[in-house]
Amino acid sequence: MTPKPTVADYSLQSRLLLVFSILLFVFLGLSGIVLDSAFRNSIEAGAAERLQVQIYLLLAAADQRDGEFVFLQDPQEPRFNQLSSGLYGFINRPSLGELWRSQSARTFNLAEAELLNQPVAVGENRFSIVASAEAEEYFVLTYGILWEDGISEYNFSVVENAAPYYSEIANFRRSSWSWLGGVAALLLLMQFLLLRWGLSPLHKMAADLKEIEVGGKDQLEGLYPKELRGVTNNLNLLIETERKQQARYRTTLGDLAHSLKTPLAVISGVMQNLSSQHSAGNVDAKRQQLQTVDEQIERMNQIVTYQLQRAVQTQHVSALSRQVNVAQVAQRVLDALTKVYADKTMQVESSFDAELQFYGDERDLMEVLGNVFDNAFKYGKSRLRVGAAYATAGQGLRITAEDDGPGIAENKQEFVLQRGARADTLVQGQGIGLAVVTDIVNSYKGTIRVSRSELGGARIDMCFVEATAR
Repeated sequence: MTPKPTVADYSLQSRLLLVFSILLFVFLGLSGIVLDSAFRNSIEAGAAERLQVQIYLLLAAADQRDGEFVFLQDPQEPRFNQLSSGLYGFINRPSLGELWRSQSARTFNLAEAELLNQPVAVGENRFSIVASAEAEEYFVLTYGILWEDGISEYNFSVVENAAPYYSEIANFRRSSWSWLGGVAALLLLMQFLLLRWGLSPLHKMAADLKEIEVGGKDQLEGLYPKELRGVTNNLNLLIETERKQQARYRTTLGDLAHSLKTPLAVISGVMQNLSSQHSAGNVDAKRQQLQTVDEQIERMNQIVTYQLQRAVQTQHVSALSRQVNVAQVAQRVLDALTKVYADKTMQVESSFDAELQFYGDERDLMEVLGNVFDNAFKYGKSRLRVGAAYATAGQGLRITAEDDGPGIAENKQEFVLQRGARADTLVQGQGIGLAVVTDIVNSYKGTIRVSRSELGGARIDMCFVEATAR
């Protein structure tokens, strides 16, 4: 069973640091190997050149008399005359073997002595590394020559102890690997710091998201790199949408309760009338009252469905919305409210064009008219004036409602449009109606304004920009 990954397994900084560290060690390791090989080849090439000089010195001092080699003068290199000095000279003839060796080589035995007798082309060099009888390594350079008689071929060889050269290689190796190790440590530190700096926007984003989670911030703020701006913008949009959705859920219950208030009041009034008419036996009146109850129950069902849909839908009006006759909807609302406020003698002045159409959701129009007209009935004394018309210059559908009540003070005309705000706390209500109206009007890109009516009370003007013909 695969173990469940931990948070540390998905640390972007740790993963990048591990990858870059591996690349760094591979690069520096290969660099060290290449440098070591290049230095070793340079040392061996330098040794071969120095041995070539020694061969030229032997050739300059050597002479042949009666088949034997003699030296007219001592070799300029004093180590040839020092026993076991580490530098040895040999003269060989492939057909006869060794003909001469230097004083330094009297006790020297080469493990591969036959190598000196192997023929070498005239004027050519052969460089090799061989071991002595004591298992020490030596550089051997053999040079093929054709003697003055034009017939005899000889091998002039110089052997030198390789230990000093290898000691120099070992010192270089220790020094180079020490420097490379120091450079690796420095680069790792710089890499770590640069990664922290490069990934700091991600750390800032994580910190900002934590602040948003605990309520310290509303959105991701500050300047982010262009590679992260798309992410931050989408996250801000997601956060804003989620908050609006949560707010919509929170307000739905309040809107639903407020929307059901009028139908419940109608049903309550009808039931009271039924009770008072029970003894009269008026069948037609009872049938009419029961029909009203059925209408209000259906209305309540529509309200519940409508409010639940508003809780999840976005604030956008579809281009395929249906046409709704404004006059018919307004009349239904006025008829229902007349029954609710039957104890008040209200003179209703209605001016709705029979051809006036609302392009949108009928339930939206019903909700708006129901809340605005209900306030007019509630606060009006005896007169109510309502009407609708198309605004000029393409400003949309305009609906007005005004009453002759106490009105709304000028300093509270904007306040009453807020959720839960009430200008008169003595009258029963929740302060939600006009807030619901404002939300719906805003969803149609419209405006709502509260002012003083010519009748003496409050005047509500609503303009629905996206509710006209498209």
